[in-house]
Amino acid sequence: MKQNVEAALPWALIGAASLGMFACTSSGTTRAPFLIDMARDLSVSMPLVANLISLTATAWGVSSAAAGWLADVMGRRLMLVGSLFGLALALVGQALAGSFFWVAVWATIGGGFCGAFTAAAYAELSGRVPDAQRGRALGWVMSGQSLTLLVGVPMAAAVGSLIGWRGWLICVGALALAASVSMLITVGRGSAGHMRGVVRPSIRDALSKRVIGLLTTGIFERICYGLAVTYFAAFLQATYGLTLAELAIPLAIFAIGSVAGTVLGGQIADRFRDRLLTFAVAMALSAVAALVLFMWHPSAEISVALGFLYVLLNALGRPAYMAALANVPDDVRGTVLGLNSSSASIGWIGAAALGAAMIGWVGFEGFGPLAAVLAVLSAAGALAGRRAAGRKVT
Repeated sequence: MKQNVEAALPWALIGAASLGMFACTSSGTTRAPFLIDMARDLSVSMPLVANLISLTATAWGVSSAAAGWLADVMGRRLMLVGSLFGLALALVGQALAGSFFWVAVWATIGGGFCGAFTAAAYAELSGRVPDAQRGRALGWVMSGQSLTLLVGVPMAAAVGSLIGWRGWLICVGALALAASVSMLITVGRGSAGHMRGVVRPSIRDALSKRVIGLLTTGIFERICYGLAVTYFAAFLQATYGLTLAELAIPLAIFAIGSVAGTVLGGQIADRFRDRLLTFAVAMALSAVAALVLFMWHPSAEISVALGFLYVLLNALGRPAYMAALANVPDDVRGTVLGLNSSSASIGWIGAAALGAAMIGWVGFEGFGPLAAVLAVLSAAGALAGRRAAGRKVT
């Protein structure tokens, strides 16, 4: 029976969606090694170049909400293929831009296309697999994002040292184009979400109290994850004085924890059907890990191991959360999952802002209590959503 379930999964679509996720995440995250070079080339300050991440995240979040609804109305195939093609053009536009202003414009446009893709991709995949397989399928697709930390950033540094940041952006654009073609091939015209025209999704139906509660819960979870991803390298440098070269292995170990947690989390989400309870337990455990990670500094090796554990626990719960959120009528699934991408963007922006404020106030030691409180709030929100679902069933 297990082999039949394995064969039923749409692996070609999962692979294409994972490639698209990798391209979208790489379009922004892999700028990290080039901040100094970009600032010098564009004659601006490095913090100004770093703010491109905020522009991308904001555009990503805004477009996700609109694109999710449009995908439910127009069909997801057009959105999936067109958004990745648009991202490819936006990346080439960035590479050819002669000033920071136009780099920022193209980066914002690219973030909008990324948001459109993620909203439609999660909705399409959720509609193509039964609920019993949804956690695993979504976990594999989300691993495309996690792989950016493990593969994308080191590859950007290596390739960029030969062809520069402009050449690297063209490479990512080619990857986005390949993902667009992959989606064109793997997403059929008659698959879930493409036979629209009669039913119009209702925003009121999509934004039930349970969905609003889960979206808020997701913001807390993304802040927890974003705090670690954004500031873990700086934490190691400030605490142990590690150089950039010495950070390579610790960051790789951290990234492995994220990838492993996402893949294992998908398996757990389908094995234990009470997904919100699974998510709540993972977040509660990550709260404990956060306190130990940021408030106990015996050695760099132990802190790296704790960082691996923290991000692993956080990632374990994400597929279960996504599968629970996707358990809505197909007519509004794109809208709901588009709003999820918007709430995730709010979480990333919040992580950057709260982290900077905490460093200025009490230092990295404050990250532990902050992440722990947010993780507990996230777990509590999941349990509240679980109770709401139980009342609806009864």
